[in-house]
Amino acid sequence: MDSDENMTVDIKIQWLEGADPAIKPPSYETEHAAGADVRANFPPETRDVGLVLEPGARALIPTGFAMEIPPGFEVQVRPRSGLALKHGISMVNTPGTIDADYRGPIGILLINHGSETFHIQHGERIGQMVVAPVVQGVYSVVETLGDTVRGTGGFGSTGRQ
Repeated sequence: MDSDENMTVDIKIQWLEGADPAIKPPSYETEHAAGADVRANFPPETRDVGLVLEPGARALIPTGFAMEIPPGFEVQVRPRSGLALKHGISMVNTPGTIDADYRGPIGILLINHGSETFHIQHGERIGQMVVAPVVQGVYSVVETLGDTVRGTGGFGSTGRQ
């Protein structure tokens, strides 16, 4: 497809009670970014201290919002590559899926795979969201499956090089 315009989908964001509306909502930091950066939005009582994530620990980081995703789409939540490379910070369930019918608080489930503690500050970019179309399969039980060259080979059966 040769186009200068990105396809867009209207995702509605609602700030939750206690959220800091001064924190930027999800946003694309470059013109052709696939993922919109999401920021930590701590409640008033922990904004000054944020959260310390010890090595091996995981925590659900609040974003301060809920959202409405149109039917036929999902939002995938993914780690930020810079945090992963520099600090070992990733997500436990990556990519996380937010379904179109979910209206609850959005949180980012981070894990510290690094060897040092990591301090998450209020307003820090902690993940990214990618909007994706959803295709639902129709699952049917059959007696046999079609043959392929690969067959039942899995878990590295095609080699490394």
